[in-house]
Order: sequence, then structure tokens, then C-alpha cells
Amino acid sequence: MPLERGTGRVRVAPQSGASFKIRMSEILRVHAPQGEQVADLFAFKEGNLACSLSSGRSIDYASKIFLSTGDVLYSNDSRRMFTIVADTVGRHDFLLTPCSQEMFEILYRCDGHHPSCFENLCHAFDAHGVRPDQISTTFNIFMNVKVDERGAVSVVAPLVKPDDFIELRAEMDMVCALTACSAEQSNNGSFKPIDYEVVRRPCN
Repeated sequence: MPLERGTGRVRVAPQSGASFKIRMSEILRVHAPQGEQVADLFAFKEGNLACSLSSGRSIDYASKIFLSTGDVLYSNDSRRMFTIVADTVGRHDFLLTPCSQEMFEILYRCDGHHPSCFENLCHAFDAHGVRPDQISTTFNIFMNVKVDERGAVSVVAPLVKPDDFIELRAEMDMVCALTACSAEQSNNGSFKPIDYEVVRRPCN
């Protein structure tokens, strides 16, 4: 069934973030207009910030680490938050935390400030009363993480091509934030925008 457009696409500039609300049954569609760009997504139940997106619960209940069409993203108290209803890429990450200033300093010996998803999520969520310590592991849309037989992880170039997308159906009312990731390794060495839109399926 075709989707009705809401307010149209919203562009998240490279190395920045945005927040928005979504209602139960609406569809969040995330696009990579130029390809090879990761988007970090985090969410809270509207009106209850103690209920938030959980990597651990979602991986536990799916019994796998790579989630795609048909899989459910759960909250920390085991409520359904999103169902992936369409996915043209098929590879996303739910293991790694959003990049942060500390990550750039520890892993890459970065000297001085570096834009980060964690900082951008904090800024985006600030208007909704979210504290930084309430932001946990993000669903890293389009991020390509490989895990070898020893359990070692490596971040490689995303598989996403220009205008690929993922659609997630909201299973509750939520406040969300989405970034255009700031980590060079995640995005194959360059930074591009991410587009999103909140749409709904028309009633029969």
C-alpha cells in the first residue's frame, strides 16, 4: 500500500542531528541521498523517559545481531518500539555506541574537538528534557560492522547506495533523535547528509 507523505523529507546536515516526534503506527523512513552515510537513531517513549531504545533487549529477542525487515526494536523494559517494515540495504549495526569526543581521543588520538553523534544527540534531545546519561547504544542505520570468528569487530564502508532507505513503523508514541554520523571510518572517509520523513499508511 502506498505511503502518504507527511511534511516531506527533512535533511540532517553532515555531522549534525535533529529531533522529532512520531506517533504509533506512523512510519519513519530514513534515506541516504548520496550513499555511504550512517545515521544514528535513538528514541524514548513520549512522556516516559525511563522507557528507551535497547540494543540488548532487541538483539536478545531477535537472537541475532544484524536486524532487518520484520525485526523489532525493543525498549529497555521489553516493549515494542519499532518494527522494520522495509529495508533496501539489509545491514545495520546495533552493537556500537554513538561516536563521542572520548571515542575520538581514545581510539584515534584526536587532538581537539571533533563533532560526534553523542554530542549531536545531546543537543537534539535537550529540548525534550533528556539528560546525556539517558542516551545509550543507538540503532546505527546503514552502519556496516563485521564480526569475525574470534568476536573481533571492524567498521567497514557502508553498503548503502544513493537514495537507499529503511522504514520503521512506530509501535508507540515516541520522541526520537537522528544524526548524520560524524565518524570518518563509519562513512568511508567523508560526510554527507541524511534525510528522514515521518509518513503514514492511509486507512482502507
